[in-house]
Amino acid sequence: MSDSAFLILENGTVFKGKFFGAQGEVTGEIVFTTGMTGYLETLTDPSYNGQIVLQTFPLIGNYGVIPEDFENANVGVKAYIAKYPCAAPSNFRSEKDIDTFLKERGIIGLCGIDTRALTKIIRENGVMNGKISPCAPTYFDHEEIKNYSVVNPIAAVSTVNNISAVLKRIAVRSAAKDSVRARRIALLDFGAKRGIANALLARNCEVLIFPHNAQADEIIKINPHGIMLSNGPGDPADNANKPILKTLEALLTAGIPIFGICMGHQLLALANGYKTKKLKFGHRGANQPVKDTQTGRVYITSQNHGYEVIAENSSFVNVNDGSCEGIDYGVSFSAQFHPEARSGPLDTGFLFDRFMERIDNAAK
Repeated sequence: MSDSAFLILENGTVFKGKFFGAQGEVTGEIVFTTGMTGYLETLTDPSYNGQIVLQTFPLIGNYGVIPEDFENANVGVKAYIAKYPCAAPSNFRSEKDIDTFLKERGIIGLCGIDTRALTKIIRENGVMNGKISPCAPTYFDHEEIKNYSVVNPIAAVSTVNNISAVLKRIAVRSAAKDSVRARRIALLDFGAKRGIANALLARNCEVLIFPHNAQADEIIKINPHGIMLSNGPGDPADNANKPILKTLEALLTAGIPIFGICMGHQLLALANGYKTKKLKFGHRGANQPVKDTQTGRVYITSQNHGYEVIAENSSFVNVNDGSCEGIDYGVSFSAQFHPEARSGPLDTGFLFDRFMERIDNAAK
């Protein structure tokens, strides 16, 4: 953590700090997350594909690196910014410090900058692209930064494309139980966090994971009791996602209960004729308040998204800005936040129970 590094924003602002983790150059969309803990889940969340993640909480890495807490085997972030990465973590479960982990994974880290000032820039101006480099900025840096965009990120993080191999190789089962699963769930992987499958397994489900480009007839062929749409990165209205929408439109006609989370919520909304738009700086962190529009009850939720669904009939709304946080379609429903709470509060885990109820009711 000694060599100088520069962060160059597309608006021309420059921060000088130091490298940790790997060293080199990287360009991406800079987003901030407000979680005080959960940095391991953040680092391994595929929804951050193509993004440079800024932690607003200054002390990161205090409890080390714990592989059991990873949301994915791969690191999801493109680069990582923390004010004070901890070099001497204290936790009996820790296997290494965060600097070592990022070096092993080839992920560039930037520390020692004014993360509060950077966060305020993003809040005031909106998310923007940036570049981390060992070199001072030039005119050409700014052009490169402005022109950066993420291309088809869902395909980059989804599971393999050979559906027969998927069904044979990664049918997810509980290690602790050998009993026959009462409900078979088809999980469409747009960049799924492990917490989603774990929440279904905890409810006595068999989970079969499908890639993002699976066809509706391939999914229906396994006779699923329910269909789970996962989280994932990027713009839900991207042209690259049109084949996914066609699949969802076909699945909707089958009458099988569908539960969408985060990107799954947005794609399900698009398949139902809704529109989406980009938020100024998104919702990322473990402390987002969400209100149930039927009961008025407020829940604290974990979130990671930069787009919102435009809807007048939201089942949940964000208390801070009034944006849509869920839609109930009757048999199917969705949530913009993460009820599996990895990491975050446990307030909305009941939505998985609601999914089980919809499945059981559909079977009657």
